[in-house]
Amino acid sequence: MKPTLGTQLRHLIELLDGAVQDAYIEAGVETRPRYTPVFRALAASEPCTLGQIASAAGITQPAATQTISLMIKDGLVSAKPAPDDARQRLIRLTKKGRALYPKMQACWAATNLAANSLDQEAALSSALASAIAALEAKPFAQRIADARNQLAKES
Repeated sequence: MKPTLGTQLRHLIELLDGAVQDAYIEAGVETRPRYTPVFRALAASEPCTLGQIASAAGITQPAATQTISLMIKDGLVSAKPAPDDARQRLIRLTKKGRALYPKMQACWAATNLAANSLDQEAALSSALASAIAALEAKPFAQRIADARNQLAKES
């Protein structure tokens, strides 16, 4: 049986994230791969709201909220109400997060070289960029609805 696209993507993420997590452990960096886009967003501009982090990191707001909650629990970021709008929370790196950042940068450099090596073999970046562009042009939900309509017409 041929694995489905979703199964292949989940397996790819497991393989990548598992190796990155192992590299972090080997380097003595206590963090998770999912924290990387948040660290990068905060390093570029701090403080940030959840929405700004989601946008800068290219993740959904619920994913940003969940990741920030984990990072708060791990003591890497803090969240305080914005002075002009208490509904907004301003996210900042903590002292622990700032201390961890240079070690993470070293890990990211090695990860980036490894990713470039994989990309040379598998042209993964261009395939992913094409898939993202196709989904931005016609979302997967619309493709599912079209497929249902096609199946209904055929039956």
